[in-house]
Formats: sequence, structure tokens, C-alpha cells
Amino acid sequence: MKLTTITQLTLDGVTQGNGGTSEEDRKNGFERGGWALGAGDESTRDHIAATYQRADAFLLGRRTYDLFLEFWGTVEELRAHPVGVALNAKPKYVASRTITNPEWANTTVLGDDLLGDNLLGAITELKASGDGELQVHGSSQLIQWLLENGLVDQMELMIIPVILGQGARLFPTSGPDIAMKLVDSRSDSKGVMIQTYQTVGRPQYPAN
Repeated sequence: MKLTTITQLTLDGVTQGNGGTSEEDRKNGFERGGWALGAGDESTRDHIAATYQRADAFLLGRRTYDLFLEFWGTVEELRAHPVGVALNAKPKYVASRTITNPEWANTTVLGDDLLGDNLLGAITELKASGDGELQVHGSSQLIQWLLENGLVDQMELMIIPVILGQGARLFPTSGPDIAMKLVDSRSDSKGVMIQTYQTVGRPQYPAN
């Protein structure tokens, strides 16, 4: 399966607290949560719904999994939304070392061994299991690890036109270098940009 990450972020690369509804949003003194609420017009909302619907499976970090379960998995109105329908019906894989008996149907726990080979082997096997698309939503720390291990095939960045000046960012100050190819770009009437990139190996640098 092709592994695609889908991420909401600010112009300065912040991903923390986009919804502003979790105590985790205030980690490390973060006070500017909710910056993605109301962003995007109807075309962007339709695009988000279509993105979830085209997925064949979802891979989530533990915190994102818990948040999605709280909303899309338990609130009946949200379960009936196209995003909720997709999340409830399709396989979900969660990287966690604490979940032993997942409440959400169609959930498989892969384990959380970000310093070892267990999770790497599980995701590599999952990607090789067939065609389709394995989507990662939110889960910024997991995305960083996936990039470090060369597991990401495509990245969709939904850029909200705001600069926060604080908060956890998608790309660390030190990490792998990855060449990207732009395969799709769109913007909506509210200034939200959606850019889709394919990973194409390492960048080429001029010889010294």
C-alpha cells in the first residue's frame, strides 16, 4: 500500500493544537490552539471528506487515535459524517504499547517501539500486503519517525494562513533530507493551500 500522510499545519510549520479541544494541545505552555477551526471553504471540506473516503486503511499514533475515537467513533452525529463513516468502517492500525484491548472496531495494535525494529517491520509488512492507500492523519511524532525510516510515499500538507510563533512543528530542526516532487496544488477562497508531494529519494547538492 502507498503510505500517505495528511497534515494540517501553519505557515511556520506548527501542527500542535489545530482543533484546540484536548489538554494535550496545551503541552509545554502552548496557548494558541484552535487555529484550524473554521479554516477552509466548502471545497476544502469536501476534499477532506473525499480524502478519508478514498483510504483503504488508517495508521495512527496513540494520541490521534484516542482523539478520533472520542469524536468520530462515539458521537453518533459524527459517526454518520462521511469522515466518520470511513474511519469506523475501514481498518485502523495504531502505534501503541499501552492499548491491549482496543475499544474501536476494526483496530489492530502494531506496538510502539520507535527505537527498535518491531514497528518498522510491522509497517513494512503492512505496506507490502497489497495495493491501495494507507493514510496517516495527525500523528506528527509518528510522521517524523516514518520519514526517518523511509516509509512515506506521499505527503499532503494543508497549510492554514496563520503564523503562531509557538508550538510543536511537523519537521524537526534536525532530521533526514528528502527530495519531494509536487504532484498537486490547490488553494481555496479562504487562503488554505493543499499541496501534495511524492518522496523521490535524497536531494542533490552542488559539489563543493
